[in-house]
Amino acid sequence: MKDEDYEKELRKLQTELVKVQRWVVETKARIVVIFEGRDAAGKGGVIRRITERVSPRIFRINALPAPSEKEKTQLYFQRYIARLPAGGEIILFDRSWYNRAMVEPVMGFCTSDEYEHFITTVSGVEAALVRDGIMLIKYFFDVSQKEQEKRFLKRINDPMRQWKLSPMDFESYSRWWDYTKYIDKMMAATDTEFAPWNIVKADDKQEARLNCISHLLSVIPYEEIPYDGLELPKVRKKDKD
Repeated sequence: MKDEDYEKELRKLQTELVKVQRWVVETKARIVVIFEGRDAAGKGGVIRRITERVSPRIFRINALPAPSEKEKTQLYFQRYIARLPAGGEIILFDRSWYNRAMVEPVMGFCTSDEYEHFITTVSGVEAALVRDGIMLIKYFFDVSQKEQEKRFLKRINDPMRQWKLSPMDFESYSRWWDYTKYIDKMMAATDTEFAPWNIVKADDKQEARLNCISHLLSVIPYEEIPYDGLELPKVRKKDKD
């Protein structure tokens, strides 16, 4: 796709996202969108394109850091539940509670019992959210091993991108097949009728962004609600001294 065609299509989709924003505010809808995927798969890029033309008060991004010592003693889902939407909000999770399904078991950050408890209970938690009226949409961005290597090398060789790299990135890169095993197990256990996984093939970044946003628009049952009173009032006359 030519860049000009991509930008034209992206603008159309972002215009529709503004309509979604208006609908969410008016209907007090509550929407949660989860973005998971392999490292360097482009999750951050699509989130930026989703949010760059809408209000950050309505489309709110949550990218939680590693849990604090206090949070480690809490119910695992507790810090995520605290960030769920109120009426009229869309929450975008840049990684989510699914850390425990992939990153934590691969890197040894949780015990096997903690992993098994999560993988057998998470669908029940999601079912409760959906029953309460939250729309839950889950995306997994997948890239080929060759493309991931290409993107990591680009970051290594570009001083303006090196900040994106961490020791965890290099470790995860070396454990491609461990991640694959846990991704497969996660999909098998948590791809449910009420909260299915939507796989985004992300070797082509532009195509992945357009496909993801198009799909997001297709599953939200929004209607266009026109803005009223969009006329400038007359300027009042200056008060006399």
